[in-house]
Amino acid sequence: MKTAALTDVGEMEVQEREQPTPEDGEVLVQVSACGVCMTDFHMYHGSFAVDTPLVLGHESAGTIVDSRAEGFESGDRVAINPTIPCNACSYCKRGETHLCENNTVIGGAGETILDGAFAEYVRVPKTNVEDIGDMPFKRGALAEPLACCVHGVRQTDIEQGDSVAMIGAGPIGLLLLQTFRNRGASPIVVSEIDDDRRELASELGADHVVDPTDEDPVEFVKETIGPADIGVEVVGKVPTIEQAYDMTAKGGNTLIFGVPDQDATMELNPFDIYFNEIDLRGTYALTTEDFERAVSLLKQGRIDSDTLITEEISLGDLPTAFDRMANAKGLKKIVRPGKDV
Repeated sequence: MKTAALTDVGEMEVQEREQPTPEDGEVLVQVSACGVCMTDFHMYHGSFAVDTPLVLGHESAGTIVDSRAEGFESGDRVAINPTIPCNACSYCKRGETHLCENNTVIGGAGETILDGAFAEYVRVPKTNVEDIGDMPFKRGALAEPLACCVHGVRQTDIEQGDSVAMIGAGPIGLLLLQTFRNRGASPIVVSEIDDDRRELASELGADHVVDPTDEDPVEFVKETIGPADIGVEVVGKVPTIEQAYDMTAKGGNTLIFGVPDQDATMELNPFDIYFNEIDLRGTYALTTEDFERAVSLLKQGRIDSDTLITEEISLGDLPTAFDRMANAKGLKKIVRPGKDV
């Protein structure tokens, strides 16, 4: 089968590999669509160090072609949850499967990384596939990033009518915006540099948008809606995390959703956190429950995912896709393994 393997930092090759064989309790999925994530981007560029060679790709959907798992058979159409918990550690027992001490991930970031879905076929435990019915595969491939958004929103303890100020409206930011809207956030302000992304944020539910190159987004938020109950950073940079913190109201939450550099540091005044009771939270990956909820949202059409998909590419196009991501060109890129697109 064809795969796109990361062979070194900044080097990816289309390789022929032996097709995997499912073991007891597993299924073999023919991958029809796999999204390209910023985690893939960081691994490609070495900012997430991984052992190579490795097949990346953790946002996928496809068709079961071989099953050794009760309840699943060839022809079933599924989305793949890449996070495989041990279900034995304290975190798993509490339902926090994303924090599993023995975390294994298919093609994504984790303690142990298995070859992922930038390939024609991938082997998956039956606990990690979710039926998608007749949903288009490219939509099903967004179940994983949407599940991360579901998890992030849950981290904020949001109530209906809570105000949200977001920084960043890339593909994941636009999914997160819709997830907040589904949970009843109001009003929502989005700060975004790119004109097209800002316009799309308005179409997908933002009540106000601001171009941070034209005016100070912190002042804009405070003047337009007042300090926000929830400030969210979806970029992964210290200056924008600080902006999200400065937008947050007393008693509110600042959520770090974007992936910062592993070596990044920032200064905070602990007295302000004490006195203003601002809760600074992170959100990492997804739980099994989040994934099931995300598939349900997509199946019921509660999320506009199709608008976010701007490119469908082949395995060999991945390096070019990473270049375009570096320059914020387009939105979600979907790999179609086995197809010339």
